[in-house]
Amino acid sequence: MAPLNTLTIRTPEGIAFSLTLAGPAARFLAWLIDTAVVVMALTVASRFLLPVLALMPDLTNAMITLLAFLVQTGYAIAFEWFWRGQTLGKRLLRLRVMDEAGLRLQFHQVAVRNLFRLVDMLPAAYLVGGAAAFFSKRSQRLGDFAANTIVVRTPRRREPDLRRILGDKYNSFREHPHLCARLRQAVSPEFARTMLQALLRRDTLAPDARVRLFGELAAMLRETVRFPEEATFGLTDEQYVRNAADVVFRTGGPGEG
Repeated sequence: MAPLNTLTIRTPEGIAFSLTLAGPAARFLAWLIDTAVVVMALTVASRFLLPVLALMPDLTNAMITLLAFLVQTGYAIAFEWFWRGQTLGKRLLRLRVMDEAGLRLQFHQVAVRNLFRLVDMLPAAYLVGGAAAFFSKRSQRLGDFAANTIVVRTPRRREPDLRRILGDKYNSFREHPHLCARLRQAVSPEFARTMLQALLRRDTLAPDARVRLFGELAAMLRETVRFPEEATFGLTDEQYVRNAADVVFRTGGPGEG
């Protein structure tokens, strides 16, 4: 049985991925850092409104309130989308927003969870959101429930020995550097980790599960970027995945000057 602060995601092939959920305390600290960034941005922006404040104080106060909402919400949405689930505070504390099923995070999920901050912040200092995260099994605030997201902790881990996993065999994909570059750009970090984990654990899988797993991974890779026949002729699905992982995790090599 997994610990309460751990979420285990299982693939149909029987591979389990354990994620450490971020607790309310860590999320609150990340929010404090992000709030400090937002306050600094608002302080700079409000200086430009000082001349107007003397002439139209009511209008200026309304503008500051609107600006505060736009900056705080826009900051969180922009960073979580472009930094793949992280704001500055989350990155410093090694936290990340993810889809609760382990799928690729979508923009609408980022937008929904951050728009719900207006509710989570009630009545003050994230009391509603903090209470929801405290009592939730997955430490989810209301915005996470609405967006089907979770926040996980990504502790520092030793990098795997890529040479042991991928070997030093000839990789026909590298003869097409433009397609290799396109593959690196198209493959998400989550899918790249799935490929690496599959290769790392391939000897622990039952033969039929191993064939199915690499068949599905190879099919997804072929739909993402299609290499010419001379680069894929004779490759098994497992070799196809190995070549793709080699391209994604190890830049450079023969044919890629």
